[in-house]
Amino acid sequence: MCLALYRNAIRSCTRVTSTEPVSKTMRTSFEFGGTTVKAGTRAVVDLELPKLSSQALMNLPVHVVHGRREGPTVFISAAIHGDELNGVEIIRRVLNTKLLNRISGTVLAIPVVNAYGLAQQSRYLPDRRDLNRSFPGSESGSLASRLAHLFMEQIVSRCSVGIDFHTGSGHRTNLPQIRADLTDEQTLLMARSFGVPVILNSGLRDGSLRASACELGTRVLLYEAGEALRFNELAIRAGVSGVFSVLRSLDMLRPPSARQTASYREPHVALNSRWERAPESGILRANATMGSSVARNDILGYIHDPASNEQIPIKARSAGIIIGRLELPVVHEGDAVYHIARFDDDIADVEENVDNFQLDHGDDALLD
Repeated sequence: MCLALYRNAIRSCTRVTSTEPVSKTMRTSFEFGGTTVKAGTRAVVDLELPKLSSQALMNLPVHVVHGRREGPTVFISAAIHGDELNGVEIIRRVLNTKLLNRISGTVLAIPVVNAYGLAQQSRYLPDRRDLNRSFPGSESGSLASRLAHLFMEQIVSRCSVGIDFHTGSGHRTNLPQIRADLTDEQTLLMARSFGVPVILNSGLRDGSLRASACELGTRVLLYEAGEALRFNELAIRAGVSGVFSVLRSLDMLRPPSARQTASYREPHVALNSRWERAPESGILRANATMGSSVARNDILGYIHDPASNEQIPIKARSAGIIIGRLELPVVHEGDAVYHIARFDDDIADVEENVDNFQLDHGDDALLD
């Protein structure tokens, strides 16, 4: 997929394949990037990006799946941060699932938004800017601003809903979770339908994709799961099933099967969350595991000072569930080590929900 971004081809080539037999009652075609995509077909449209300093061509491939019946237009995007790869694989699996051929409406799938960062295995662009702090962007601004502007103008403005895939950063892993503006009723319903055990009410940050999309009336779910530069099978499987669950909630697919309905568990909405930080510099010995419950003053791990052989405990300041943790043993004073979410619900119930979620997504037969 990465090599495809560097192919020396016409800047706006299009590859179209049929998904279903043509019908006389089909909806109108979808016009995108100068390409006409007929109902019941797919196309990959390459949007031109600024070239590398070496003059190598760069493109933003957008997979357009245009259903035969009327419905919403939804985007799914990954690798806004170039080192966050789980979403790339989630979108690959979604596109390869035959179920997608039966959608009502249209799906725009963007497996790699930040191709520049992906090529360098970096979170950022070559100008060292964070793309997710550069929206809505500008046609005449920085490299990050120009890419953000293109994404907003060509993709977000065409969609009523978006799902954006992310992972933990800086050697941190995240438990599969949805972050969204839960004050909006429709967004809350979509967040619940995704099917992960934990939902966080996350405010809109200036410069973020979610904030800029909101200005256009586009509701966006942010899916956080796994670690940068690593595939996490649990996170990927949960992401794939979550996409189809959201499409069902939007009436873009038929209702779920009896099996899928039976396995659904109501997610828990976190009141808030906080990071527990390293009290000293040294070597981290982590005790608490991802998804486990902790009580106030529980010892989460120890910081070992190799010089004095002293051990300093890291304690939880509140009860909750661990939804993120540092994977790197070497820490400095103040480093974020454990991310703990707080709930009104009984903590034992939340922990059981997390455990069941992990068991469910260990099943090879995820999708009907």
